[in-house]
Amino acid sequence: MDEPVIDEMSSPAVRFGQELARLREARGWSQVGLGKRMGYSNTLISYIERAKRPPTRNFAVKADTVFETGGTFYELWCRHAKEGLLEGFEEFADEEAKCRRLREFALTIVTGLFQTQEYAEALAFAAVARGAISQSEAEQRVEFVLSRQRVLDRKKPPRIHAVLDEDCLVRTVGGRAVMLKQLEHIVELAARPDITIQVAPFSLGENLPFTMPVTLLDLPDGAVVGYAESHARGHLERRREIVSVWEREYDQLVVEALPKAASLALVHKARRELTP
Repeated sequence: MDEPVIDEMSSPAVRFGQELARLREARGWSQVGLGKRMGYSNTLISYIERAKRPPTRNFAVKADTVFETGGTFYELWCRHAKEGLLEGFEEFADEEAKCRRLREFALTIVTGLFQTQEYAEALAFAAVARGAISQSEAEQRVEFVLSRQRVLDRKKPPRIHAVLDEDCLVRTVGGRAVMLKQLEHIVELAARPDITIQVAPFSLGENLPFTMPVTLLDLPDGAVVGYAESHARGHLERRREIVSVWEREYDQLVVEALPKAASLALVHKARRELTP
């Protein structure tokens, strides 16, 4: 039997389905037979092979186990999960995963690296309610936010310096319980020796140098890249003349923001105000 050729220009969901069908047919298995081996219905196998339903992370991991493909399906799932992200974010995430130092300014919303699962879900599912994304895309966003956080648990994690706008602490996301857990998580992260957290208070007013979230990454080759995003898209900036301006403004932000102890006190204050 001739093996179908994967269209490299098609979507990750199509490529996932094609690869699943190719390996299944190469082994002479029916969709029913594969479903039994994986613990799923043959109907779901058919839907995924025809890209009528997106694969889940668990499905991808199980497929790698059954076919002994060593992560092939998981990688295809990761590409599919990134489809729901802002344009430009995938390139940034690739660089973030290998950076040695990360400096970040978070505006309004807690940075994804620090988000709890419940906080990330509240943001994603609110976008579904607004009609901005689908339920599947929301789930993919949450999965990807959580997968990004593996950088924090590397054997040699990057040094992280984050400045959170005060609005990140007082804007209740997901309700009181979710926000309390999020603030507690920030306190726990601040106790780590490789993470420094400061708060930019409302009193900075017009002296706040950034009007959008900004991240600076120090890469293993010595290069520094910047990332900023608007509501519509993200942009990875590699031009040295631009990045150097961002670095200078970030240094000024660090000077103007509250010291570590005062920043942590503001986080505790926000927790107390939410506590029943």
